[in-house]
Amino acid sequence: MTSVQPLSAPIELTFDYTRSLGPTLSRFMTGLRDRTVTGVRVSDGRVVVPPVEYDPVTGAAVSEFVRVADEGEIVSWSWAAEPLDGQPLARPFAWVLVRLDGADTTMLHALDVPSPDAVRTGQRVRARWADEPGGSIRDIVCFEPADTPQRPPAAKAPTVADVVSMVTTPIELSVEHTASPQEMTYLRGLEQGRIIAQRCPVCRKVYVPPRGACPVDGVPTDEDVELPDKGIVTTFCIVNVPFPGQKIPPPYVAAYVLLDGADIAFLHLVFDTKAEDVRMGMRVEAKWRPREEWGPTLQNIEYFRPTGEPDADYDSFKEHL
Repeated sequence: MTSVQPLSAPIELTFDYTRSLGPTLSRFMTGLRDRTVTGVRVSDGRVVVPPVEYDPVTGAAVSEFVRVADEGEIVSWSWAAEPLDGQPLARPFAWVLVRLDGADTTMLHALDVPSPDAVRTGQRVRARWADEPGGSIRDIVCFEPADTPQRPPAAKAPTVADVVSMVTTPIELSVEHTASPQEMTYLRGLEQGRIIAQRCPVCRKVYVPPRGACPVDGVPTDEDVELPDKGIVTTFCIVNVPFPGQKIPPPYVAAYVLLDGADIAFLHLVFDTKAEDVRMGMRVEAKWRPREEWGPTLQNIEYFRPTGEPDADYDSFKEHL
């Protein structure tokens, strides 16, 4: 008996998360840019670093800012023997909870030491500042033992009048996804130019892509159903705003397409018509890529396009929005 190797593929998710800081975190980030650390005093007298926006006891907005030292002691630590991409250091280091002098809480950061034998609870450490601070937590490159020779920054902290009001954090996630048996049937079908769904044996709903189990009844969906590559647009949006990494120049339409015979719509693109002409109930069909480009992926369908048939009546798809 020949075993079938499961399909698997790497998935890389990346985006830049940008947020406005508000007055409290803006004060903290602006201080880091100027190579100082700022906390807040809360109603029970404690100094919290990094600062919180609201008092954890009373719930009131904080108002008393306190400058603390950039030195302190380790309260707890853990060794990172194999650093990941994007972490503070590319060589083995320790994650440490540091209570800075003048603070009553700890902050998490990296400690640059050669081995776990060089770190201990209660150890005195100090911040190593970035040569070119810009107003983020990475302005502290890492911490280092306080008894090591101090390397002065390459330049003075910049004198900038404007406060830091926004911060952008790059987010990256790498996943190796292995397809389930139901996904494999679906993906192998796409490789042959077929769309394979599955039907629930209890409620008889048809799901595409397959779910493996019916979300309504919780039972396995093991009956394969081949669907046509035609359907209707249920809901849609017109993408007008450009963003980093965008492969299609706006405006374009992202729509939920309900294939004939299916009970759930899936997201795809609609082209070969003006964006403003796309509408709910529009009949569409798949535009397949050239056969020599097919693989086990939904990208075999380049987009959906209008068929020219009369629109579907709203009552026929209102339960699938």
